[in-house]
Amino acid sequence: MSTAQNLNISTLDRMMLVETFVRIVDAGSLSAAARQLETTQPTISRRLKTLEKSLGVPLLQRSTHAMKLTDDGMRCYARAKELIAGWQEFESEIRGAGDEPVGTLKVVAPHAFGQQQLVAPLAEYLGRYPQMTVEWLLHDRTPDFIAEGIDCAIRVGVEPDPNLVALRLGRVPRIVVAAPSLVAASALPVEPDHLMRLPWLSQTNFYRDEIALTHNDSGATAQLRFKPRLYTDNLYALCNSAVMGLGVAVTSLWAVREELARGELLAIAPSWAASPLPVDLVYPPARFYPARLRRFIDIMKVAVPQAFGISAAG
Repeated sequence: MSTAQNLNISTLDRMMLVETFVRIVDAGSLSAAARQLETTQPTISRRLKTLEKSLGVPLLQRSTHAMKLTDDGMRCYARAKELIAGWQEFESEIRGAGDEPVGTLKVVAPHAFGQQQLVAPLAEYLGRYPQMTVEWLLHDRTPDFIAEGIDCAIRVGVEPDPNLVALRLGRVPRIVVAAPSLVAASALPVEPDHLMRLPWLSQTNFYRDEIALTHNDSGATAQLRFKPRLYTDNLYALCNSAVMGLGVAVTSLWAVREELARGELLAIAPSWAASPLPVDLVYPPARFYPARLRRFIDIMKVAVPQAFGISAAG
């Protein structure tokens, strides 16, 4: 390579080229990397070619349907990840622990939690850090953090992936509820076997045809099996159906506080409860985490238990 070429390349932002290369590999394609970096595929391609030219080795083998790292590319990728983490750590140390988060935070939250209870802590985060933007995605599946460019996800009632960092925020209590009209013809059910005389509703992402209840004082357990009149994967549909008297439901206490207060629902078999649902904030492991994520975690650790009235993490 000529001196002129070396001089020309040396004026480029080499860290940007390295970060682009890592994003290409993590995202799985040039087009996906371009979307995440909010630029065009030709720009990503030019950056990759510039880095390869600068290093003097090919990093990726590309075909119409696949992309594969070369041996040099695998070594470069490993070192590039270390370099980026080291640079981020260096920046954080120079700026100090109080560095102001800037940029975009991409979060996945469950439909029900993300529509209502989590909006208040989200607003607190945005109010405290005015230079931040949040992309707030509501769905109940575990995201592909790398391919989708997700910073973190809030998961409820799901065993965390051991390959992810999982921060337990708390546990959501669950109770058995029914409309007064459903139990008006008989005494209020107080034991699990009394519940089997009533129609049931099912929230399929947590229970379908059976559920275990535990006595609050003795710790005794009862396994209930039933054929629900309604299956749904939506918490609000479950609660509204229960209010209309369609059946018994097991639901998070926070979701029905108002209905219980207004007498639209009753807590039945009140000495028995389903196991509480764990609430975890999960994210990929890394040597260094950016300020935007660290500040979000700090707020969620305090705000989520307060928002749901849930027990402390453990």
